[in-house]
Amino acid sequence: MVLVGYGVLVGIPVISTAWVNLLGFTEIQVGRVAGADLGGLSIGAVLAAVVIARVDRRWLVVFAAGLAVTANALCTLTVSYEHVLWLRLAAGIGSGIYTAVAVATLGATANPARAFNIALFAFAFSQALELYFLPKLSMNGIYLVFVVCYAFGLLFLGWLPRRPASAEQAIDASPDANPGVTFAEPPAVPAYVPWLVLAAMFVTYVNIGAYWTYIELASAASEASPEWVGKVLVWTALFSILGCLFATVISSRFGLARPLLVTLVVQAIIVAMLANGINNVNIVISLFSFNFLWIFIDVYQMATVANVDRSGRFAALMPGAQGLGQIVGPNIAASILAAGLGYRGVFIMCAAASLIAMAIYGAMYLRFRRSTPELADAS
Repeated sequence: MVLVGYGVLVGIPVISTAWVNLLGFTEIQVGRVAGADLGGLSIGAVLAAVVIARVDRRWLVVFAAGLAVTANALCTLTVSYEHVLWLRLAAGIGSGIYTAVAVATLGATANPARAFNIALFAFAFSQALELYFLPKLSMNGIYLVFVVCYAFGLLFLGWLPRRPASAEQAIDASPDANPGVTFAEPPAVPAYVPWLVLAAMFVTYVNIGAYWTYIELASAASEASPEWVGKVLVWTALFSILGCLFATVISSRFGLARPLLVTLVVQAIIVAMLANGINNVNIVISLFSFNFLWIFIDVYQMATVANVDRSGRFAALMPGAQGLGQIVGPNIAASILAAGLGYRGVFIMCAAASLIAMAIYGAMYLRFRRSTPELADAS
């Protein structure tokens, strides 16, 4: 369900190109439509977070899948920009609810960091499949792929917990119930921490949303070969598998915060280098590095939220923060293009967003180093 819910997000480079080549949308319109789709993801996730502790999750998923399937099916009947814009918003809302329930369920597992790492590992394969097969399809074919995927996810509905585990259902971790077993007291986490992580996640996805929406279109307007860029997109998706493995190894030795700070600075650099022009060499460096670092960042961010929130409320808001960044990023990029600043301005904005996220995490890390060192260097 997580992979299906994030399907549009990971496939947005080729979907954006399809909107231009197959439907005749302008680059500015593509930014608005992508923003509506991924902004809907945010809206749906927020709606899910409000009700997820009180509503039967299975019925929530059925409603979300029905909305996403209907909106995608209706997209096959129109090529109007205005109609597609609103239908993609509706599809995004269904996707956001669907994804939020799945992410919250993963976050409630015994080892959420491991669960998210496995999900992101599979995410790399699904991303590569999308980037390889979607360009071979018609626009209606792309929409129908999403219809089938959402319907397929419903086959596993019986495995989904109806509600979060209550205190009575939770494993009794008291010394009396487990004689001879010593339990470490988890460090106290300030209430603002999950909100701060969600804010940093939003800013990170402003960068990701703008970059990922326009990278193929920017390449097409450069001296880089379109065929070459298409092949690189597929292989870089598989390269992100190494990001999962690297994140696990590095965090075990250095914790998560310090590698994340370095990663965000490096990501800013590899995005900003495209501001001076795109060619066959720097697009390879940028795409491979971007995918590698994207997964690494998400492993940290998702694990941090899940470890401080067992109710599932903040975990359900993660797609909301990501989706909000995805709507703001492409729309800022579209406005930059509309102002005549070109893709140079877009990539500079992306780099700035990554540095802002680094500043948020850096301030949080320094605060924890003084007050809660075990939390600052947690792995």
